[in-house]
Amino acid sequence: MTIYLEEESEIRLPVDCRKTAEQVVEETLDYEGFPYEAEVEILLTDNESIREMNREQRGIDRPTDVLSFPMIDYEKAGEFDFLEERPDCFHPETGEALLGDIVISKEKVLSQAEEYGHSPLREYAFLIAHSMLHLLGYDHMEEQERVIMEKKQNEILERLGISRSGTAKDETK
Repeated sequence: MTIYLEEESEIRLPVDCRKTAEQVVEETLDYEGFPYEAEVEILLTDNESIREMNREQRGIDRPTDVLSFPMIDYEKAGEFDFLEERPDCFHPETGEALLGDIVISKEKVLSQAEEYGHSPLREYAFLIAHSMLHLLGYDHMEEQERVIMEKKQNEILERLGISRSGTAKDETK
């Protein structure tokens, strides 16, 4: 698994961003039974930058908490068998599946953690799990899809031991 993590802006999260990203990405892939090694790019930025991307990509002129840019089109979310027939979905040198990009607003992580009454760790991990599910073909445009995604997100965080209080089982490691 390769995670390219880049940070923009002077804002700092009170979280080990790389370690948490690695744990959540790996747990999501395991949870979904993704059968390949994978590559994901994560950009941590500020509200103004994500607002600009949101405007350019989605036509919505406001900051958002997370944007997902999947590199693979799935016929059905969570079904990966077709990838064997799609060498273009893999990095030619590493053989890793190119899942896509995640962009997270650090300002939104902090403000939403406060708004929802949990820690920045929990909010950051939640946004990565949410976005990873998008990179694996899930969506939440319909009510049934939303319910499925919410259940999966919560189960992934539970498996990691990340609670609403934001503590993790292995925080002392």
